[in-house]
Amino acid sequence: MIVDLPGTTVAKVSRELVRLRAEGGVVALGRVLTLVISTAGGAEEEAISAANDASREHPMRVLVVVHEPGGPTAAPRLDAQIRVGGDAGASEVVVLRVAGPVGADEESLITGLLLPDAPVVAWWPGAAVPDVVAASPLGRIAQRRITDASAQPDPQRALEHLAATYRPGDSDFAWTRLTLWRAVLAAALDQPPYEPIEAVEVSGAADSPSTELLAAWLRLALDVPVTVVLSDRSTGSSGIHGVRLRRASGTVDLERAVPDVATLSQPGQPTQDVSLPRRSLRDCLAEELRRLDPDDLLGQVLTEGLPGLDRGLAGTATATGGS
Repeated sequence: MIVDLPGTTVAKVSRELVRLRAEGGVVALGRVLTLVISTAGGAEEEAISAANDASREHPMRVLVVVHEPGGPTAAPRLDAQIRVGGDAGASEVVVLRVAGPVGADEESLITGLLLPDAPVVAWWPGAAVPDVVAASPLGRIAQRRITDASAQPDPQRALEHLAATYRPGDSDFAWTRLTLWRAVLAAALDQPPYEPIEAVEVSGAADSPSTELLAAWLRLALDVPVTVVLSDRSTGSSGIHGVRLRRASGTVDLERAVPDVATLSQPGQPTQDVSLPRRSLRDCLAEELRRLDPDDLLGQVLTEGLPGLDRGLAGTATATGGS
């Protein structure tokens, strides 16, 4: 069911939610959190679709603040839409389309619609990200704050800025996309021979912030020199290309030359094909919502591992071992 409320107020939206709950059996019981999405006009449907899919694992209320063109000088207006039932997955979705000064203070805009006594997660899926997310109106009320460096015009600079402004509770999909890579590498190193790693090489596209986060994580975890090899998108695929771990008996190579499948080569063992798909927006969001406490490891990777990485386009850059 979809209910449109043009030219409305937050109080009217709240009353309509109560009415739907009373008349249609729509209840807030069982909702475990409130997800607040802040995005520009025209980019909201992909984020809503991902939230609806993730809600089957995490029942929640989804508040979507859509900033229409015109900026703060546009005529003030608030149009709302409520989606429940089959149009909202296992969640209830409230879309707030704001124009002019109405959207200047997002915290005041959505406070009356938050689930009582439930944690709040804020997500900026596009390029419109506050300068310091933890200090933004939404960031101040959220336990977790999710951004996506790869959605920014300059992903590398966005990653550097995230590291410089990091606060506990910040997260980024560039890190979430590494979960499968980290799991495969950890499993490979948990097999004989149990020799120390002497050096690491990580390769990927120059516009892939996940490549640098993976290199920074390996630098911290193994305390060895890490070489980052970056290539222009015009000369190869996007994302991470591969990882090479050097040790006395030979090298461990994990290379993804084709989409979704990587090849794992180890001395004295047959070559294996490993499922390593590119993670969807839904998968990344669902994983982020599984934990609402600060990700201390990401904080270490951003603040300790990343600053030691030097990089260059279509070349190599070497980082010394961890501190």
